[in-house]
Amino acid sequence: MTTTTLTPKSSSATTTPKQRARRPGSIRSIGDIGLYTVLVVLALIYILPFLVQIATSFKTEAEAASNAVSLVPQTFTFAAYEMLFAHSDFPVWFANSAFVTVAVTIGRVFFASLAGYALARLRFPGRGLVFGTLVAVMAVPQVVLLIPKFLVLNQLGLYDSYAGMILPLLVDAAGVFIMKNFFESIPRSVEEQARIDGAGAFRIYWSVVLPMARPALITIVILSFQGSWNELSHFIVSAQSPELTTLTKGVAALASGQLSQGTQYPLKLAAAAIMTIPVAVLFFIFQRHITNTTGGAVKG
Repeated sequence: MTTTTLTPKSSSATTTPKQRARRPGSIRSIGDIGLYTVLVVLALIYILPFLVQIATSFKTEAEAASNAVSLVPQTFTFAAYEMLFAHSDFPVWFANSAFVTVAVTIGRVFFASLAGYALARLRFPGRGLVFGTLVAVMAVPQVVLLIPKFLVLNQLGLYDSYAGMILPLLVDAAGVFIMKNFFESIPRSVEEQARIDGAGAFRIYWSVVLPMARPALITIVILSFQGSWNELSHFIVSAQSPELTTLTKGVAALASGQLSQGTQYPLKLAAAAIMTIPVAVLFFIFQRHITNTTGGAVKG
């Protein structure tokens, strides 16, 4: 009997010409390097004005006027920051903005999520009309509503008060729209067990659905905080007392020269730099949470 021995072919022998030709080496590397180079250049162009702002806030008046775009101050000084905190109403502006922003952010998160859940899950007469009105409000420029806001606040006795500054901002159409879309992406089967156990609509919203909406809630927190912190037009028509001045109104007055004489670039840019810190910190803390994590909510 003759025994036949089969010798396995080497891996190189089974490689097709197409596979041998597919070598991702130099071409992909060159493309990636070019892409990242373009992105780095665009990023530098984008952040250059911010770097100039930071550098100028530490310059003297003369240097800021003579060499405005220099990124390294020849004479490093904190005079602009000392002027802001020790010889101006900047601390009052900052406190007012912080108070109003925190109140508006908390209110928007609650009311936007509540309204979004109602539009996504509850069936009631006029639901389509309410949603259509919501979309229509999003399309209206905010500047058109300034005079009606002033008239309503004045008629209700809320003008020139914290209530008048906060209440009109507690609900945002865009926030309701975002929460509605997110709640609709959550499977209804998640709520069925709670409904079988006798939980009502609000209980299901608060204890079951809302904890799952963390990514959308964080998005609303960031957008609400940024929007209310940087709000200017509403605060102009809702208050006029100096003790109710917010950062946006105060910095706008500085930039227009109403509170200072001369250019005073370091003073103005120092105020603007401080104003950007809270929003930047909030965004960098929560940006990794802005993802859709509804997948896996229901186990098969």
